[in-house]
Amino acid sequence: MSTEENNSQETGVDEPQSEELGAEQPIIEDAVPQPNEDLVQLQAELEGVKDQELRTQAEMQNLRRRMERDVENAHKYALDKFVGELLPVVDNLERALQTIDDSSDDIKVLSEGVELTLKSFQDVLARFKVEAVDPKGQVFNPEFHQAMSMLEMPGEAPNTVVDVFQKGYTLNGRLVRPAMVVVAKAPPNNTGEG
Repeated sequence: MSTEENNSQETGVDEPQSEELGAEQPIIEDAVPQPNEDLVQLQAELEGVKDQELRTQAEMQNLRRRMERDVENAHKYALDKFVGELLPVVDNLERALQTIDDSSDDIKVLSEGVELTLKSFQDVLARFKVEAVDPKGQVFNPEFHQAMSMLEMPGEAPNTVVDVFQKGYTLNGRLVRPAMVVVAKAPPNNTGEG
């Protein structure tokens, strides 16, 4: 036996011979880890779940804001119908004051009583943020005014409110009843050519 054979028998390891190196030695691909298809799929699913969670959180936040706004509006405009039903009472008190002839003392006392009743009624409405819309002399605004008729009014600018049949009212800035008005219109264009 040669010394090489002796050494290999003692150690129990066969030394590769130079001709066997290229032929029988497998190439090791596990040395560099390759991404597993399952890992790639799980990462894609994780990204999808994260995206869905962000969308759900944004949707919940929008829903929360919408609900808060709806509750705020419900509190703010809860009196809308109630105020609408009370406005004819205010109108009637105002009409009563306009028609009372307070030449006698008895009628004068009645007039003062109606005036005080109207004043306290208006104070209560103001406390609950109900405001009158009395647009006489202002430019016609279709959001707050309802034109009952149009008249040619010399000296008045077109689209100006010249008379108010009935005041309008707003509750917290939102229209409860439009003001019924008469609007000035432009005079006809008479050129006189003939």
